[in-house]
Amino acid sequence: MEYIKEHRTGIIGTLITHAVVLALLLFFGFFTPLPLPGEEGILVNFGDSETGFGEEEPAPSETAPIEDQEEKQAETKTPPPPPVKSIATPVEKEALMTQDVEKTVALETAKKKKDLEKAKDLEKEKLLNEKQKQERLERQRQAESDRQRLAEITRQKKEEEQKLAQAAAEKRKAGEINNRAKNAFGGSGQGTADSKSTGQGVTYGAGNQGSPQGTANADKYGPGGGVGNGTSFSLDGRSGLSLPKPNYPGNDEGIVVVQVTVNKAGQVTKAEAGVKGSNTADADMIAAARRAALQARFNADENAPAFQVGTITYRFVLD
Repeated sequence: MEYIKEHRTGIIGTLITHAVVLALLLFFGFFTPLPLPGEEGILVNFGDSETGFGEEEPAPSETAPIEDQEEKQAETKTPPPPPVKSIATPVEKEALMTQDVEKTVALETAKKKKDLEKAKDLEKEKLLNEKQKQERLERQRQAESDRQRLAEITRQKKEEEQKLAQAAAEKRKAGEINNRAKNAFGGSGQGTADSKSTGQGVTYGAGNQGSPQGTANADKYGPGGGVGNGTSFSLDGRSGLSLPKPNYPGNDEGIVVVQVTVNKAGQVTKAEAGVKGSNTADADMIAAARRAALQARFNADENAPAFQVGTITYRFVLD
């Protein structure tokens, strides 16, 4: 420490001097002038030989022109060495054989094109097969549709024939029932041409209800009267297949009109006894007429209303 204190001034001066020198070197000593100076060659005296002696330039020889000298110098030059024939190893040969890039690319392009054409041909063939398959299926569906249509026509024809036969049978049966029913309560008001009924109509009382200017078999009735008895009904366009007589063991007489609702099958679905036209309020008589009306049956008619309304008139007489 004593040494440093004694020589502190010298140390500081040394450090400052070195710092100044270093700064000068950095700013001036390491600077490279730009642009760099160009390279210069060495001048050589002109001559025609590699050896010679003297201070004066000799005149060119007339017998030896420069062209001949150049030819002689060319002849005297060492001939170039013969070309060395390179011997390629099998690996190099294989590399040379497989390095034909353009040829390889051309082959790959041709192959891709051929594969693409083949794929297109396969796709066309597939579409053609699918089209033919769809056509076969369509022909089969059409044939099946024609067969079903013919079968349906045949079935409908048979059903119509059966309906006609059933209607004829029901008509014959209705005539027979009407003939048999004429004596149920002393006669029937809805009979055939040869019926011996003593009355016909839809109201009450005896007689053939209607008009002298009317038609014998019409189902519409006008003013009428008389003293007839029996069972009659009014149902537009329908014929009676079964008209059961009421089970009434009473000791009174009277007329009960029942309003009935009939479906297409000819069944009575609703019966309301004692409507307009009735002349009795006897509960037993009205109940017996309603039970009998519910058991009545008429011919089936697909063209009839779903719920056709009509009336059945019961005349109760004592034996």
